[in-house]
Amino acid sequence: MYFVDIVETEGLGNRGYLAGGPRTAVAVDPPRDIDRVVAAAAGRGVRIGAVVETHVHNDYVSGGRELARITGARHVVPAAARLPFAHTPVHDGDTLPVDEGLALRALATPGHTPHHFAYLLTDEGREVAAFTGGSLLIGSVGRPDLVEPRLTEELARAQHASARRLARELADEVPVLPTHGFGSFCSSSPQTEQDSTTIGAERKSNDVLLKDVDAFVADLLAGLDDIPAYYAHIGPVNAGGPPPVDLSPAAAADAGEIARRLAAGEWVVDLRSRTAFAEGHVAGSYNFEADGQLATYLAWLIPWGKPVTLLAESPEQLADAQRELVRVGIDRPAAAATGDPRCWIRDGERLRSSGRGTFAGLAEEAHGSGAGGTTGPAAGDGVVVLDVRRDSERAAGHVEGSVHIPVHELHGRIGEVPPGRVWVHCASGMRATIAASMLDAAGREAVVVDDAFDAAGKAGLRVVRPEEGDRPEEG
Repeated sequence: MYFVDIVETEGLGNRGYLAGGPRTAVAVDPPRDIDRVVAAAAGRGVRIGAVVETHVHNDYVSGGRELARITGARHVVPAAARLPFAHTPVHDGDTLPVDEGLALRALATPGHTPHHFAYLLTDEGREVAAFTGGSLLIGSVGRPDLVEPRLTEELARAQHASARRLARELADEVPVLPTHGFGSFCSSSPQTEQDSTTIGAERKSNDVLLKDVDAFVADLLAGLDDIPAYYAHIGPVNAGGPPPVDLSPAAAADAGEIARRLAAGEWVVDLRSRTAFAEGHVAGSYNFEADGQLATYLAWLIPWGKPVTLLAESPEQLADAQRELVRVGIDRPAAAATGDPRCWIRDGERLRSSGRGTFAGLAEEAHGSGAGGTTGPAAGDGVVVLDVRRDSERAAGHVEGSVHIPVHELHGRIGEVPPGRVWVHCASGMRATIAASMLDAAGREAVVVDDAFDAAGKAGLRVVRPEEGDRPEEG
């Protein structure tokens, strides 16, 4: 008998795995907060005998080295990765024993990275699961452009060959268990609704197994989207060997400390909901909601290495945020505060409020009938609509006359936002919240459009869509 447990990291769109038998297990692509993997093994009553990596990751800091150290397990890494710390190099075709009758067969699957491997779990010689890392995903493949621009097309072609190899060597019923593809930016295409898949299902639906190599590569390269900036730092961290994490509480910051850190140009990040932030926040702070994609967007937007102070509604929210951030290399907050935001400002200061609205409210204001449907400051003389979605999202449709600056570029481009009251929208409100707080910190009057983009046309705004030849339509 064998088991496969999923170790989910939802905020980053990744999965690690713990697989094994009655006594021994192997951990596949573990997250940096390894206590979750240790707890899973303890719950199963098994010893972790090996920790395997499908590749050197760019999107999260690996817990592989530390997990191997504390458990005494072998740390198995593709030989071609040539890492400087102690590990067991694996080559194509190697077999790693897991438990009685259980083994992992290593399969070279370059494409997502040049050294990428998949691992096939076998039970008495029969493949029962495929840990595909960033090679074959659910309805997609891992993107091939994270290593070196000059290698992107070559790696895309290798990705096609690797997926075909997996499909050729595995039976239809074998589950495909990727590391990426659940919202991760390591996927070459948007997230699917599916949560699981098999080789047989991928044969019928995945472009990499349906298209010839030239068509597949052309379409893949044409569809690649923005790469989070922090990816450039995570790869070297993993290649050098990440240090252990420290999840102990950060140093407490009082109102004076928060003010000093803001004055020094450091980042103060408010983790509360957009509603709570709009009602009252420390002037100059940024709003990255704890229940959004905190790690992805904070690591993407913050200048790498910039000290960050976290403001949270509770110690639990703060602890959860610290755990999320260590996964992307933001190891220790410089300071932190929790509780009532009125305690975060000095005597004589006031909390700042900001606006929230809907596309209906924007339509009313744009049509000259005031700021109906909004909360916050009264409308100014001008109305600016700022779209902070990615280029690929905007290409599918945008509000006529809107200014476009993707959220990950806004911090360095705030000066390009025209004067006036700025209504900021994305696809659902999460990124707009970040962007509006940045404008607010810069002294601009901003309203978060806390609404789904699909509501824009229905509200009466003119939406330009490419299929209509750039002819605007009203909802």
